[in-house]
Amino acid sequence: MISRYTENKLIKYNAGILSGFLRHKNDADNKLSHHFAGRYENIYIDQDKIPELAPVFDVVSRHASEILGLGSNKLQSGYWFNYMLTGQRTLPHSHDEDNELLSCIYYVSVPDQSGQLFLGEGNNQEIIIPEESLIVFFPTDLIHSVGENKSAQPRLSIAINIGEII
Repeated sequence: MISRYTENKLIKYNAGILSGFLRHKNDADNKLSHHFAGRYENIYIDQDKIPELAPVFDVVSRHASEILGLGSNKLQSGYWFNYMLTGQRTLPHSHDEDNELLSCIYYVSVPDQSGQLFLGEGNNQEIIIPEESLIVFFPTDLIHSVGENKSAQPRLSIAINIGEII
């Protein structure tokens, strides 16, 4: 089950999210993980540093609640930023290592030709062309990757895993 939502009302927050990310991406207290091909695929920045994230997480929580059939008060989430420069890509992977129920991606800054999202493999693959303020939900065990950023500009997205509060 793959669900897509374009949330135009969130677009007004993207400039603030991008500037907050750029301001804090090298902070010493950030957590970094998944170092491949010369970059960290996951950059964890505390939400308090970028207040414009709150409306995005509210919308994601509402949609996740509808998809999962659980009250939003029963859900918890974790997130990280994915910042791709020209020539970079994200390798195939899944997010089923913990108790997550659902994964999603929110697109903040998406220059033309900055990498398609590949969900699934082989004949069961869906290709999504990202756009700003698009939210894509998918199962945590679904293999996915991102094609090469062929744009001259960086691309910024936020990956979010949603699980049930235990």
